[in-house]
Amino acid sequence: MNKLIGITRNFSSSTSLNAIKTVTVVGGGLMGSGIAQVAAQAGQNVTIIDVNGELLEKAQKSIHTNLTRVGKKLYKGDAAKVDSFVKESFDRVKVSTKLEDGADVDLVVEAIVEKLDVKQELFNKLDQIAPAHTILATNTSSISVNEIGAGIKRKDRYGGLHFFNPVPVMRLLEVVKGDETSAETHKAMMEWGQSVGKTCITCKDTPGFVVNRLLGPYTAEALRMLERGDATKEDIDIGMKLGAGYPMGPFELADYTGNDTNLFALGVMYEKTKNPVFAPIKLLENMVKEGKLGIKSGEGFYKYNKK
Repeated sequence: MNKLIGITRNFSSSTSLNAIKTVTVVGGGLMGSGIAQVAAQAGQNVTIIDVNGELLEKAQKSIHTNLTRVGKKLYKGDAAKVDSFVKESFDRVKVSTKLEDGADVDLVVEAIVEKLDVKQELFNKLDQIAPAHTILATNTSSISVNEIGAGIKRKDRYGGLHFFNPVPVMRLLEVVKGDETSAETHKAMMEWGQSVGKTCITCKDTPGFVVNRLLGPYTAEALRMLERGDATKEDIDIGMKLGAGYPMGPFELADYTGNDTNLFALGVMYEKTKNPVFAPIKLLENMVKEGKLGIKSGEGFYKYNKK
């Protein structure tokens, strides 16, 4: 896919004096490892921090596999260039279970569990141990950026960097401005996003930001249509793909994203906006209770072969 090509470019030569060259990603899951990969491909030194050593090993293997896949697309038929690309990119990625090992960098991106108190605790620690110049950013998809960073002092050097899964493939990055994010910090985050091959859009700290705020009502109404028996999930998915030109139908997308993630995001937006379009939906709640989370659990609205 040609959309992968852009993620290898390094725009650092054209960025400002505050160009970000060293990055730490806290969280070794799918999002965290994906963010680390695109930064490493762009020529930046990256450290992945996670308390789970096994997860770090899995992240390293995943990054190496994905880099090989990207290298083969970039340098078709040239094994030497593929090997060089993979080695140089992979060598830029370090891992550690100690937060202190990744504190002295230009940018720290948090990509841990979507729980406000856990995120707040992490940022309060980072604010204490990271140098004054370090920009702190959260990858949250739905929690308020301002609330996550409520306890830190460097609010001018803090904001949101919301990537989309899978990070190496999805070209969009939402750069979220907190109430006190400085213009300089916002500029640096935008330029960094471009340096790792993303198209950046800006949004203030509003529930769901841009994409999830618009995707939420779409997903919710599809769920209610299925709950009412208006149409089958298959026909709804086909209708949106062939009638609206969407690459996935709402139920395919829900399974891909994770039904637990969708439930959480809709809940946060309902809590913050009280808009009835985000109100709880029994069908989704029951699926999550039954463990039908989507691709990651092997079954959601559809069944999948778990590898």
